Amino acid sequence: MDSATLNGAQSNSRLDEERLRLAKRKSLKSLNATPIAQESSKLDSSLKRHTALIKRMRQSMAIDNRDQIVKDIDTLSLEKYVDEIVGAAVEGISRCKTEKDVWSAVEIISLLHRRFPTAFTPAIVSSLSSALAAPSRAALAALAPEQREKDDASRVTRQRPVLRVCSELALVGIIRDGPTRSGGEWIMKVLKELLSNDPTLSSLPLLSTFLKSYSRPYLGIVPPAASKQISTTSEPGKLSSTQTAESENGAFPPPAKEGDELVEQDIRDRFKRMCEGYFENVCKKLMIEHTRLQEQDRRNHEAYIKSGEIFEDRQQAYEKMTKGYEKLLASCQSLSELLYLPLPSLPTNSQKSDSILIGSNHSNNLGADTDEITTSGGKWEDEEERRFFEDVQDLKDFVPRGVLGIDDADVKESDKEKEEVRKLEEELENLGENGIPESRDDEPQETLDEDPHTPTPGTPRAASPPLSPHLAPQGPSQLLTTLLVRLPDATNRALIDQAAIDFAFLNSKAARKRLVRFLGQVPKNRIDLLPHYSRLVATLNPYMPDIGTDLVAILDEEFRYLQRKKNVVKELSEVRMKNIAYLSNLTKFRVVPSHLILHVFKVCLDDFSGTNVENLALLLEGCGRFLLRSEDTQQRFATMLELMRRKQSMQHFDQRQLLLLENAYYQCNPPERAPRQEKQRTPIELFIRHLIYDVLAKKTIDKVLKLIRKIDWDSEDARRMLHKVFTKPWKIKFGNISLLAMLTYDLQRYHPEFAVAVVDQVLEDVRRGLEQNVYSTNQRRVATMKYLGELYIYRLLSSGIVFDTLWSLVTFGHPEGRPMPNQACPVDMPDDFFRIRLVCVLLDTCGMCFDRGTQRKKLDNFLVFFQYYVHCKDDLPMDVDFMLTDSLEAVRPKLEMAKTLEEAAVAVDEMINSVFQATNSQGDDGTASGDESGDEDERHQETEREDDEDEEAQQSPVDERAPSPDEPVVLSASNSLQDSLGPSEEAEAEFAKELAKMVTDTSAESRKVDKKTALALWDAAVLAPGPRKKKADDNDDDDQADNENVMNFTLLTKKGNKQQSRQIAVPSASALAVHTRSAQQQDRVEQQHLKRLVLDYEQREEAEEMKALEARNRAGAIKIRYVG
Repeated sequence: MDSATLNGAQSNSRLDEERLRLAKRKSLKSLNATPIAQESSKLDSSLKRHTALIKRMRQSMAIDNRDQIVKDIDTLSLEKYVDEIVGAAVEGISRCKTEKDVWSAVEIISLLHRRFPTAFTPAIVSSLSSALAAPSRAALAALAPEQREKDDASRVTRQRPVLRVCSELALVGIIRDGPTRSGGEWIMKVLKELLSNDPTLSSLPLLSTFLKSYSRPYLGIVPPAASKQISTTSEPGKLSSTQTAESENGAFPPPAKEGDELVEQDIRDRFKRMCEGYFENVCKKLMIEHTRLQEQDRRNHEAYIKSGEIFEDRQQAYEKMTKGYEKLLASCQSLSELLYLPLPSLPTNSQKSDSILIGSNHSNNLGADTDEITTSGGKWEDEEERRFFEDVQDLKDFVPRGVLGIDDADVKESDKEKEEVRKLEEELENLGENGIPESRDDEPQETLDEDPHTPTPGTPRAASPPLSPHLAPQGPSQLLTTLLVRLPDATNRALIDQAAIDFAFLNSKAARKRLVRFLGQVPKNRIDLLPHYSRLVATLNPYMPDIGTDLVAILDEEFRYLQRKKNVVKELSEVRMKNIAYLSNLTKFRVVPSHLILHVFKVCLDDFSGTNVENLALLLEGCGRFLLRSEDTQQRFATMLELMRRKQSMQHFDQRQLLLLENAYYQCNPPERAPRQEKQRTPIELFIRHLIYDVLAKKTIDKVLKLIRKIDWDSEDARRMLHKVFTKPWKIKFGNISLLAMLTYDLQRYHPEFAVAVVDQVLEDVRRGLEQNVYSTNQRRVATMKYLGELYIYRLLSSGIVFDTLWSLVTFGHPEGRPMPNQACPVDMPDDFFRIRLVCVLLDTCGMCFDRGTQRKKLDNFLVFFQYYVHCKDDLPMDVDFMLTDSLEAVRPKLEMAKTLEEAAVAVDEMINSVFQATNSQGDDGTASGDESGDEDERHQETEREDDEDEEAQQSPVDERAPSPDEPVVLSASNSLQDSLGPSEEAEAEFAKELAKMVTDTSAESRKVDKKTALALWDAAVLAPGPRKKKADDNDDDDQADNENVMNFTLLTKKGNKQQSRQIAVPSASALAVHTRSAQQQDRVEQQHLKRLVLDYEQREEAEEMKALEARNRAGAIKIRYVG
């Protein structure tokens, strides 16, 4: 069964299932429209049975308990227990897992609805609405992040079956928006409330669950076409169009009538727009999280380069961010598949850098400050550092103004200024976004207005402001002690910002003095705390300025003390480092006055020796970049920096001090970098690159083919550019290499010379990679090998080229084409495993095609030698070993791997010996048999030799091995005389004639014709054994007959079915005798000539192969059996 038939069957099965569900829902809806009237006097009202029913419903309303529950509902009165039944039903619904369980619960609720339409139905709808209510934001904000995640997960698990049951109830007429309307709007409002009040996207799985089962009745979404299948019999140039045409078949047909729908058309349209709008917002969130993750990864990489390690808090934050991003990506993919909407293309690092570069150019053109834009001239090294030192939270957003001591007049003035700034920013945004239309402005009630900027634990601004510090209810002194104990563990922005908020509630003069004393006594080995403590001071300083002033005074006094103790170098080195680092961090927060830090720099510069050299280096590394690019300190600090450079050139420093100063100076003032020159490309070149690199995909390959065909192929530049793009597969996505090969196959019909040129260039690239073996081109070589395999799949090259490439990968560069263990090869070292990767890539791409006939035998022989090649290498790394195992298992699942080098060598030896034995046996038969058998054996030998040459990597030209028929061949152990012997021109022509005759005779059709003709001639003209023996005896007396001038002929006659022979003596002088004798002599000469050719050829080839085997046996421990 082909793939199209299978897809059609699957589509039909889905259609049948959907029709069956629709019929069940319509039938149940019609039943629910007519209530059941039963006489309560005939029903059982026992308390025991009612209690058992309620308990059973509370345990589960799944398919297992359905029959018993339905039986009890039909036989019990139930009027007094409606409220208990409602509560039990809600609990039982939460335990329905499968579709059958959900339908069982719907049938049970429908039965109760028909019995108690006024008492049961409103109560159950209200209870289900409460069960699907979204959690309050205030309650979630009061929880810790870990506890919030656990609560969200349990809530989603609890609400998932309830949502499915409610969706079914809305379709069968129990939940309704009006007397004549379905409950589609009720479901839409429930989902909108869940998704709108969910900034962390924890309710997104509920939407996925809903769409999996109910996208057809509620949204009117139908599945698209079946997957495309590539036909192996398609013509070149028609492959892409065939795929595009096939994708339009097999669509899921909607119901024939609008009356068959269970949800109204307007509700379906609004519901669909709401889900699509929510998907767009989630995609925006995904783009933002993707960008944040790339930025964090880049910053981690830079931090690792600088310090050699990544701190634990940074690593934990990155892992948490990665986990959240992967979860969000999986949800987006699920929504994309369910809504049949494409996912947005996520920008890569290269795309992002290009966008940043373009933005920088635009800013420069507008006349902005170039020092703030360019990477080398900015005040901050990266965006993370800028946010850390500039984005300091404002305490009045989290702490009551009365606690901070702010007057109402100041508050009103500040709020007025902020309002003006906000309006100005909105106007600028409107100007910047003018011309970009807002999507779905006419449907604000259906599209979820969710902010894609979801709050994260690393941004304390977004967290709800605590009304009181998260401390135990103790006295102020104990609370402050607890806070100070927590400070050494506050090693990220969120914790230190929370500590600032907590201290604001404990604000007092004594508390401030105690905090300053604590901050001034940082352990000298905890320099990592200084940036966070500086941020704490910077947060508190606007409302408690004495904290910053007192701390700066302590550090200034400590610096003066260290200047007096310059002679104490080793003992106070860490203290000096801590003091300078503390001052530098506070300077970047603008807590230290500019004149003070410049005074510190000048003091060190005046005594430019000893420890002050290290102090200056630390100052330059800590805050030199900031001071050099701040407007208030730029000129003065630049003057001091120039003075330092002059003093450095005039004084003598050791190598360590020079290195410190040079590194610090260039870190503070890095050299200007020339802008990267963008390559100028022609419009047609840009268009071709756009088609191949950006547009090419499975859905657009037909369009790309048509556009490429429309290009002017007569233009030399266009052909050159196309050839350049089609022969560089490493520049496109690895998954699109097969599409590039498909395009080459389609273009072959219209431009065959182009396909040939592409294949030639690919083979040349493979050969160049083997010759050079440059590490930087490894990725290109992998892509090229993948491209080569795809070209074979699309029949652009033969299997012989693939096998030649495979053998070249394992033999090229090795002496005599034979790799040896522990043998150093300049282009293939024993510890270089990249060729194994290339073989695996080629086998993974097209190895499955060689599964029958001679190609299977060729691949088996190669795999035997490949295992020997692998064992000649060092121990394989784990990834290479796994790749090798997977590749071999894919092409030969039952292949037994050689465990050791000896086993692999024996396997190779057996393979070669089998070929030698076959060759030698055929040679013996050829020398012992007559002319006919000798020619046939020679033809078989030639055929097998051609097969062997395809299997062997080393091939020798025919003209180098053709012996001379006129000169004798001398065989020796070294075979040195054979190297100087060669065939004459006459012998070469004779040999070519005989070889052409043998190749023609060994064809399959010739063998069939020869067999039939030989059988017919044998029956009619071959002598019987008796006369043939007699003729042989007579031939022994030919000389006697010749002497008597008589030649004997045997005349065959046939009488009935019996043959008779008669001897006739013909005079030797007759024309018949003369012609027969000359013909026999000529045949005898030709026979001897041909025998000599065959013998000389076999002996020479055998001697050559023996010589090669002896050389290999001397170099490696391979057992060789000599034959002959």
